[in-house]
Amino acid sequence: MGSFLKEFLVELVGEVVLKVIACLTVGGLALAFVWGWERSPLVTGGIGGALLAFLGYGGWELVRPARPGRLGRLAGVAAATFAVAALFVAYAWSCRCS
Repeated sequence: MGSFLKEFLVELVGEVVLKVIACLTVGGLALAFVWGWERSPLVTGGIGGALLAFLGYGGWELVRPARPGRLGRLAGVAAATFAVAALFVAYAWSCRCS
């Protein structure tokens, strides 16, 4: 019974921590976007577009067939960034932060 309770509490705390981080990240990005848009819409749109392109490249790297040889650093970073962003979006979608 003790190990079950310990495992349950660890999972609960881990999920709460991930949800809080995801909600804070999404909220911070939204605030940064609004602040940037007030300063310079052109620069904000350019940075947002570059970030979306980088995340798209990371998603493409995750689903494309593997090539023999070493994965490039940029491709690895883009794929990891996409995976973390997808995890954060999944948690933020379900956390009902307002």
